[in-house]
Order: sequence, then C-alpha cells, then structure tokens
Amino acid sequence: MARILVVDDSPTDTYVLRSILEKGGHEVSTAENGEAGLKAARSLRPDLILMDVVMPGMNGFQATRELSRQPETSHIPIIIVTTKDQATDKVWASRQGARDYIVKPVSEKALLGSVASTLS
Repeated sequence: MARILVVDDSPTDTYVLRSILEKGGHEVSTAENGEAGLKAARSLRPDLILMDVVMPGMNGFQATRELSRQPETSHIPIIIVTTKDQATDKVWASRQGARDYIVKPVSEKALLGSVASTLS
C-alpha cells in the first residue's frame, strides 16, 4: 500500500482516481490545484503524486517542475494524468520531472500498472 496524492481540479476525475487507487489498496489524499498540491506534497510526503495538467493558477507542468526541483520533494515520483494526449505534452512532462504519463479517461489496469511500476 502506498500513500498517493491526487492533484486534480475535477471532482469527478478525483473521485474516479481515488476509487481505483483505494480499491487497489492505496491510501489517497487530494488537492484541488497546483498550489494546494505543492503544500500537500511538502506536508504529507506521499509515496507518489498523480498530477493533472490543466488546472487554474499553477498548472500541472509548473507544479511538477517545482516539486522535482525542491530537495524536500524531488524524491517523490510524479505521474501526469491528463486529457492532453500530444507527443509534445509527453516530452514536456518528462522534462519537468514526471516519471510516467497517462491520458484520461484512465483504465483501472493502466493506472494501477503505472503506479506499481513507478513505485518499484
């Protein structure tokens, strides 16, 4: 079981991700935007972060870059979970520090597989 932080401004997407992760035996915390995600990551020190991209204020790419550069959070792996499915988005996510990239809508198998491989 891992402690996972879900950063997403959509209550529906957050619910879906939480349901899949909890069914998979994980403990889930949530944050509704990039700024709240940074705060939560610093205080909770999760084992993994699932980060949406399109959010008001600080977007997921910006939050990922910030978390990847800060010594207290740089060890936390981040998986981008977004509707953006262009190859350039995937490359950019990797350059910001993301370990994996999943396009919404997510399948339970793809999400749990990515979580398992990222944490191993």
